[in-house]
Amino acid sequence: MEYRRILLEGYPTSVVVDGDTLIARDGRRVEAVAATHLPPVTPSKILCCHLNHISRVREFGIDLAPAPTYFQKPVSALNSHGAAVVRPSNCHYLNYEGEVAIVIGRSARNISVDDARHYIGGYTVANDYGLHDFRDTDAGSMLRVKGADTLCPIGPGLVTDWDYHNKSMRTSVNGVVRQDGSTEEMAWDMYYLVADLARLITLEPGDVILSGTPAISRPVQPGDVVSVEVEGLGILTNHIVEGPIPVSDEIGAQPTATEEVLSTALGGDWEFRGQRPPASTPKDALPSPRIRPKFQS
Repeated sequence: MEYRRILLEGYPTSVVVDGDTLIARDGRRVEAVAATHLPPVTPSKILCCHLNHISRVREFGIDLAPAPTYFQKPVSALNSHGAAVVRPSNCHYLNYEGEVAIVIGRSARNISVDDARHYIGGYTVANDYGLHDFRDTDAGSMLRVKGADTLCPIGPGLVTDWDYHNKSMRTSVNGVVRQDGSTEEMAWDMYYLVADLARLITLEPGDVILSGTPAISRPVQPGDVVSVEVEGLGILTNHIVEGPIPVSDEIGAQPTATEEVLSTALGGDWEFRGQRPPASTPKDALPSPRIRPKFQS
């Protein structure tokens, strides 16, 4: 069964999918291609796995850690199928990352891997966009890199009883396949991720866990159309637009194009990949906002 949320005559409405038609509980019907989609769930938190697909690990030429690490997207980053993803006008390195999103179905805390399946309400498609212009300052927290408004589209629907094993995953830009992976290359499966996070964090119904992306995440430009297709979950499509207002230079970290930014944004295409790690940029060489720290020497 696939459930979606749409705006139906201006009102947020839950619908079920019947072929190419969406049906509301009151019987109203709308063609899926004509519907204005909303995110299929309203999470209290969006938790994301850093590196999980072995093709991505190999692309970066690094060793897989013994356990996954995570970051968090604010819920204000949530976006939907068919909506615009905004790249600020003074940023250049907005990368797509096609993923499977796990949706929690019931409260989970201190559960086993074997029991984790009983706490999953379903799955949907996600695109974990990253604004790597801020990689120098937010590499650890990923807050601005991954948390800017519009950078977490999910959908189009929530699919229940989906078997995640051996499912294809493809991301296309303007109709050309860029990422071509499978859930079989995940180092840690869906049940592991849920159980791992629930050791310390109570997972509530509707919460979303992004499970990682395959190799070949690359920057996209305003005007591009990006689609993520996961076998059995459908196709999530968004278009990139340029925001009319640049990120302010009055305060805060500024967008950069250092080797740290380029090496992450370009992945295996970075010219020094396999030769050396990216050079660290001294803090005093990074662009500074106009308002300086109060106690700067």
